Amino acid sequence: MSEIVLHYTRAGHVENIHRGDVAAVNSAGEVVASVGNAHLPMFWRSAAKPFQALPFVKNGGLEKYSITDEELALLVSSHSGEKNHVELVRGILKKLGLDESVLDCGVVRPMSGKAFKDIIAAGEKVLPVHNPCSGKHSQIIALSMMLGIPYEGYIRPTHEAQKIIFKHVAMAAHMPEDKLEIGIDGCGVPVFYLPIYNMSLAYARLSTPSKGDWGDYEDAAKKIRDAMSKYPQVLSGTGRIDLAVSEVTGGRIIAKIGSDAVYCLAVKDGDLGITFKIEDGSYAAVTPMTIAVLKHLDLLTKDEAAELDKLFPPVLKNHRGEIIGTIEAVF
Repeated sequence: MSEIVLHYTRAGHVENIHRGDVAAVNSAGEVVASVGNAHLPMFWRSAAKPFQALPFVKNGGLEKYSITDEELALLVSSHSGEKNHVELVRGILKKLGLDESVLDCGVVRPMSGKAFKDIIAAGEKVLPVHNPCSGKHSQIIALSMMLGIPYEGYIRPTHEAQKIIFKHVAMAAHMPEDKLEIGIDGCGVPVFYLPIYNMSLAYARLSTPSKGDWGDYEDAAKKIRDAMSKYPQVLSGTGRIDLAVSEVTGGRIIAKIGSDAVYCLAVKDGDLGITFKIEDGSYAAVTPMTIAVLKHLDLLTKDEAAELDKLFPPVLKNHRGEIIGTIEAVF
C-alpha cells in the first residue's frame, strides 16, 4: 500500500498530503531500499524512453544517420520545447531526409512556460515539434527507416517498429513479454505497465552497464547513459529538477521524468536504479519528492543537498511571495 510521503503545512497544520511508493534496486535485482510497495504495478510513461531507443542504437542507427551524443539525448528526452530542443528535433529529421510533418505525436504546449510565451509573442503556433515526446517519435521513425519498415502508422502497437521496441523494453526490465502490458501514452504510442521494481532494475542496469548483464547491448546502454548524463538540459529543460539534479551532482545522478509523477533515477557507475510514483499523479510533488528520495538514500553530499534546497526551497509562498507553509518529507 502506498505510504504518506509528503506533508504540505500551513500555520503548523497539515493541509495536504501526498502518498507514494519508492523502489531502489541494484543490477542483481536486490531491493536496496523501499517505501510503500516496491512492486507496485504502474505505467512507465516517458521514463521508459532510454530503453525504447535500444534497438535503434544497438543496430547502428547513430552511425547510419550521423546522430551525435547531444541528439541521442534528445531522442530519449522529455524536452521543454525550448529553442535548442526544437532545433535538435528538426536537425535529426533533416538527417533522415524528412520534415516535422511526419511527427504524429500531437500538439501540446511546451513544458517551458517561457518557450510558450515566446511562441505566442512571435505570432507563431505550437507545433508537434514542441511536444516533449517529439524526440522519441523521431527515433521510432528513424528505427523504421533503418530496418526498411514503412514508418506510416508508427505509433500503433501493431506496427513492426513498436513490436521490436516492446521486446527490448521487456528485455531491459527483465519482464516476461506475456506479463508486460501496454496502454496508450499521451503522445499516442504504446506505454508499458509493469512493477516499479522492474523499472528500477532497468535503470540500475543502465547506471552501470558493465554490471548489467546486457550482453551484446552493453555498448548501446552505455552510449544512452552517457548521452543522458552529458546533456541533461537536452534531456529535460531549463529550471527543471531533472536538470538540477544532474548539474548539481556533476552528472553522477541521471534523472528522467514520466507523466503523472512517475520518476526514475540512475546513479552513474553506482549500480543503483530508483523509481518513485506519487499516487495522485501530482506534478508539483515531483520536485520535493525527488530531493527527499535522494536524501533518504544518502545519495547527496551535504553541499549538493544544500544547493538543491536553495534552488527548490521546501516552502509554500502566497501571492505576495511570503512564506506561509512548508513541504516536509515524512518517510
